[in-house]
Amino acid sequence: MRITAKYLATTSLVLVTTALASPSWAANVDATSTIDTVTVYPDGATVTRVISLDLASGDSTLVAKDFPLSLDPSSLRVEGEAGARLTIGTIDARPPKAAPPANLSELDKRIEALRDQRADLQGAIDSANARRKFAQHFAEASPAGLGEKGEARPITEWRAAFAAVAEEIATADTAIRDAGRKQREIDRQIAELEAERSAKPPSKLEVRIDIASAAATKATLRVTYAVRNARWVPLYDARLDTGAKERKPQLELVRRAEVTQSTGEDWSNVTLGVSTVRISRGGSAPELNSLVAQYPQVPKPLALGTASDLARPAPAMRERSAQLMPLSKALEAEPRERADEQQAVAEIGDFQATFKIPGRVSLGAAEGAKSLRIASVNVPADLAVRAAPVMNPTAFLEASFKQTDDTTLLPGKVAIYRDGTFVGRGKITASAKDDIVRLGFGADDKVRIERAVLKRNEGSAGLLVTTSKTDERSFKTTIRNGHDFPIRVAIEDQLPVSENEDIVVEMLPSSTQPTATNIRDKRGVLEWSFDAKPGEVKDINFAWRVRWPKDKSMVIVPAG
Repeated sequence: MRITAKYLATTSLVLVTTALASPSWAANVDATSTIDTVTVYPDGATVTRVISLDLASGDSTLVAKDFPLSLDPSSLRVEGEAGARLTIGTIDARPPKAAPPANLSELDKRIEALRDQRADLQGAIDSANARRKFAQHFAEASPAGLGEKGEARPITEWRAAFAAVAEEIATADTAIRDAGRKQREIDRQIAELEAERSAKPPSKLEVRIDIASAAATKATLRVTYAVRNARWVPLYDARLDTGAKERKPQLELVRRAEVTQSTGEDWSNVTLGVSTVRISRGGSAPELNSLVAQYPQVPKPLALGTASDLARPAPAMRERSAQLMPLSKALEAEPRERADEQQAVAEIGDFQATFKIPGRVSLGAAEGAKSLRIASVNVPADLAVRAAPVMNPTAFLEASFKQTDDTTLLPGKVAIYRDGTFVGRGKITASAKDDIVRLGFGADDKVRIERAVLKRNEGSAGLLVTTSKTDERSFKTTIRNGHDFPIRVAIEDQLPVSENEDIVVEMLPSSTQPTATNIRDKRGVLEWSFDAKPGEVKDINFAWRVRWPKDKSMVIVPAG
């Protein structure tokens, strides 16, 4: 055990409350914390903050008001060290009270002045409305075209009267519109000031820590807690060197972690790690209840006036987990000389793997995703060409390798590079150590594949009397290797599968026997694999027949 002059202290009691009062004998000490270490999981993160301060002798209550609201209070733990004996007591997490603004009286005065201005404008609007109403009434009440004694007025006087009424109404309308615009602006200013005047809800959590120190000393505390709004997903770069006559194919697999967080706190200059542990699945497997096989129960009729049982809640739907697999930006083609990226240090355990990113990392709460390189491995690769000409006659280059890392390859997106050229994206499935991993690396145009339908016949079967219907089909697939070296070729096709004893499926004797059946555990999916010599042309024949009762219909559809 290392000998040190400092005293170590850990949490003796953790309480989470919203109304827990500090002991009357404890003096409150304001404290500030800084984030030092973050470990990100696929479904959360653990954050460690450091508080450094001078403690007086006796009992104190540290009050830190800079913790995020998103933390799980039950996960709070404190440990630390000091030059004197230190005892850590109760930990209390609570939202701080909303505080009114300091310039409350000034805000009240500004709001009152704006309301007075609005009232003055309303008076101007009322006055203009009265003038407009009077002008309209005058125009309606005056006899059209008649003088005081009923004589006809000249047309020039008519026009003067029309102009006077129109001018009065237009002046009133202009005054009403101008005053209305000013009122709307004042309403906006009043709303902003009232929002500023209101007590703002807290944006941080207040953490209180009771401490007893045997003597005045300098102390360092580390407060650890869990947050949910953070995650990392695995990303990969697969760089294939297809080799040459004097060089065998080689694959570099780069593992990356794409980290995102919206915890409400910025991670600035922190020590960052990513772990494979999933923290949101709970500690135990679910408990199953008994299943009962019984006859269905006939519901009893409801009496008049009783509540319907239609209001009962529906059974809970099974939760579906979705992996938000955000895509990283495509990497540019490698230059001749490139700077090496720093890699994480792996800590491998029996049940988890943690990768410590070297140096310090910063990631803001609203910054988006950040991709970090955590590991890479170079392995020899076996090349092959794979095609499913029943759907697409393109031959795709495939590289396979043995997973040699102790850490499981987690499922994720992979950026594919072939001889330095970015050729697309693919997926990696979860793979443990010693598993064979296969990745596609785009089309191989030097291997040509053609699939022809030789026969398609629907008819009937039976010696004397037609008893059944048949569907017989025959295909030929031709493969041409245009490379000047041999290459492994794998061709896939489909044999229909029957789930009814009346429907009989058989592969005909004219078929080239497949080398594998039910590949990837998919029924009826067949594979023909062989080594194609340079320039070799090879044919694969495939024929099958389906027979079913004549009085029924049969269709061939993709499996659900």
